Amino acid sequence: MKKLALSLAAMLIACASFAQVKFGVVAGPSFSSYTYKILGDKETSKMMTGFRAGFTADLPLGDDFYIQPSLLYVGKGGKNDDGPIDLKTRINYLELPLNFMYKAEVGTGAIFIGLGPYVALGLSGTREANVAGSKVKNDIEWGDETGKMKKFDAGGNFQFGYELPMGLNFGLYTDLGLVNLAGNGDSDNSFRNTSFGVTVGYKFSGR
Repeated sequence: MKKLALSLAAMLIACASFAQVKFGVVAGPSFSSYTYKILGDKETSKMMTGFRAGFTADLPLGDDFYIQPSLLYVGKGGKNDDGPIDLKTRINYLELPLNFMYKAEVGTGAIFIGLGPYVALGLSGTREANVAGSKVKNDIEWGDETGKMKKFDAGGNFQFGYELPMGLNFGLYTDLGLVNLAGNGDSDNSFRNTSFGVTVGYKFSGR
């Protein structure tokens, strides 16, 4: 993870001298859930609202094509309230997406489409249970043992949106986690993140 972050930073610094490079900020609400298995029984939690924000850069590859690395703070999780226990799980990540982007001029601005992988590092998390009106809240423990959660996540993401000439942009995105985050998890016991959301951002040239 550290090597990836350093490589990403080196890429941004190396490309900073090019006027075509655009840097930006992005923020917006996220709507997340998780899919889990317990003894082979697969369920999906209800959605939880979180927040996603950070920095991006558009590095030109050629006409209309770009690589877009980002550094984001992302809130994920979900809730289960169908049984006697009301359980809410919140997980905060530092996420590094690397998208391959295509932009096409439409009207006065441009439509953009992006697809690529992401890796994420768990920063903090909580589980809050409400049993018969009594609340119990615990911090998530990181690790590979049963009852804990793996700190590193990875998956794929897709985004679509529209960018105005002055740099203001609006988009939709979705993340699909591919790593089984359950400590000591297997094919019958698993936990995977899923999220989508809306973003508003602003981009400006490197010079």
